[in-house]
Amino acid sequence: MKSGFLEIPFESMSLIFKVALDIPLPGLFDYRTESASQQDIGRRVLVSFGRRKMVGIILETAPFSDLPIAKLQPILQFLDDTPPLPREILGLLHFCTHYYHHPIGATVFTALPQRFRQEQACPLQTGYTLTDEAPDPEQLPTRALVRRKLVSTLNQHGWVDKKTLLALSPSAGKHLREMTEAGWLSASQKTASPCCPPTSPAPSPPLPQLTGEQADAVNAILHTPGIFAPWLLLGITGSGKTEVYLRLAAHMLEQGRQVLVLVPEINLTPQLESRFKMRFPGFAVVSLHSSLNDAERLQNWMLAQSGQASIVLGTRLAVFTPMPDLGLILVDEEHDSSFKQQDGLRYHARDVAVFRARQRDIPIVLGSATPALETWHNTQTGRYRLLRLTRRAVAEAALPSINCIDTRNDRGGDGLSPTLLTALKKNLEAGRQSLVFINRRGYAPVLACGQCGWLAPCPRCTSHLVVHLKQKRLRCHHCGHESRIHTACPDCGNIDLAPLGQGTQRLEEHLAEHFPSARILRIDRDSTRRKHALKEMLQAVHDEQVDILVGTQILAKGHDFKRLTLVGALNVDGALYSADFRAAERLFAQLMQVAGRAGRAAEPGTVLIQTKLPNHPLFEALRRQDYESFASAQLIERKQAGFPPFCHQALLRAEATYSDAALNFLRQAKKLAREIDAPVTIYDPVPASMARLAGRERAQLLLQAESRRALQGFLSHWNAALSALKAHQIRWSIDVDPLDF
Repeated sequence: MKSGFLEIPFESMSLIFKVALDIPLPGLFDYRTESASQQDIGRRVLVSFGRRKMVGIILETAPFSDLPIAKLQPILQFLDDTPPLPREILGLLHFCTHYYHHPIGATVFTALPQRFRQEQACPLQTGYTLTDEAPDPEQLPTRALVRRKLVSTLNQHGWVDKKTLLALSPSAGKHLREMTEAGWLSASQKTASPCCPPTSPAPSPPLPQLTGEQADAVNAILHTPGIFAPWLLLGITGSGKTEVYLRLAAHMLEQGRQVLVLVPEINLTPQLESRFKMRFPGFAVVSLHSSLNDAERLQNWMLAQSGQASIVLGTRLAVFTPMPDLGLILVDEEHDSSFKQQDGLRYHARDVAVFRARQRDIPIVLGSATPALETWHNTQTGRYRLLRLTRRAVAEAALPSINCIDTRNDRGGDGLSPTLLTALKKNLEAGRQSLVFINRRGYAPVLACGQCGWLAPCPRCTSHLVVHLKQKRLRCHHCGHESRIHTACPDCGNIDLAPLGQGTQRLEEHLAEHFPSARILRIDRDSTRRKHALKEMLQAVHDEQVDILVGTQILAKGHDFKRLTLVGALNVDGALYSADFRAAERLFAQLMQVAGRAGRAAEPGTVLIQTKLPNHPLFEALRRQDYESFASAQLIERKQAGFPPFCHQALLRAEATYSDAALNFLRQAKKLAREIDAPVTIYDPVPASMARLAGRERAQLLLQAESRRALQGFLSHWNAALSALKAHQIRWSIDVDPLDF
């Protein structure tokens, strides 16, 4: 039916901007403008919000608002120092907002560099231009070499930044001041625009010969170009998954496309970046991870957004990086839980990457030796395509032999069994390297009183303080609380307090006692705090300046040590007693990864696992290095128990100063949930596994549904009801597809 109104083009009607702000409130905020255009979507603006000024992102234009135009605040300023966000990224952020049920403004600013929150995101550069009073270079005396060079440079390029001019001569600064005072130069400031350093074509290094399986994998992926296709590259450790990534990236770069590579850990980024730079010397490769400062992160982000960066390597947040010519996404170690954000926008970078690949209609490759069971299930149901690498890429290299040491019979007084000590001694005498793995840093997990049983607690968390003996401190590895080491038990006064259990520092000490001539190196989060420390340590290992490595999961994946032939794993049984249904999956993946460090070259490798349960099915599968049978058995158990991937879950998390307040909020939330007609199972509120963290009491409410669509529909209604619920001093969030309970 036609209306009686004159039809007006939408853009000329649009007088309202809907702006996303970095605040934990749902929805967009309306601001008026004299003229609004679709071209403004994605731009940064400065607006008033209450009594303060805030930076926002325009996400929509509208012809009217629910509020009278006269009551709307105007846009204070358009910030043109950064390019607008492309529609593709805005669509990706809208998806994350709806799927993870997180406020749109908080979602948008989570995905952007920190500098975007500032009014001046890009730094201003001081530069100079010539005035009309400036002489011609030829008019200057021949001996005035520096001034002639400065004037010539400015005459040729117009505006030139001060840093560039100062590089022309050590005395350039003095001449710039004198020439400005004389009226020859005019100083001004401009936004710094990033640009890649010029890359000259360089000869590519000789390519290694692909194995038959590698060649088949590359050909299979390249024969389905230009369409969305998720591939699982199931490759044993050392099978050359990275070489497959490099060949696929080379094909995309030849076509002028960009490549996004996601890795779970920061420490994997530099070595992968090095490999990509060596393979593609004529292309710009940038990294994005939390070790970069704000300026570096913005610089690399803008290089990717402008298309100047051909390859972007990064951790989970890099999945949101704008890349106009994106042609391929690679997710290495896709099973790793580090891809899941645990606060704020609780997204999973692997899943967001799959959505982005579908959005762009491009292939995505998920690589792992031990894929997540959800990913493996997708290959079994035909949603993902499966490629296998079953042999190591180095012809002489074979999979290590894996054996269990029964510590019920073979037990050492310091946590090191006689069998493991004998193997370490033989390996040391043969001039080979060894790795002793224990996924617990510090000296000991707890300080204990042998008389009354007191264990040093963290006053802010339901956990114990870890002993760091060298620093003479007790530290909480959850909230960061520190205190001095007690000289007497605060409960009974006993002065005979002792560290209980073992961490990397204590293990390092015991190994030094057993092997005083060995060069022992500990690599964990404590020893690698200094910038570049990890890089230097890994180089020492490669240079064979280390005999025995002691480390945590930092060493479990991605590293290729040619002389490392023995791996010992300690304290692994705890996961087998865990109530977490994913504990066995995580332990299997961790042990497979750490075992994969052994025997990656011509010399055979051996892995010794200390356990009290050597006949457990997990260790049986591990000895055979048979991921597929392990995964099949786990999926049968999951199906019988009704766990993911055979259902879909969400967790409502709440925290407050007192536990009763958090639980009462969840009880109200459950009452609201029951009013929504949906096929969703709602469980009772319970305290979180770590009930207190950093002084806040935590509780949770689990939801489960057989259909993802049913769960999402329910959450949309429930989230709106929860937002209207009065919850003073309660922090709550919805975690879709939770990994930790």
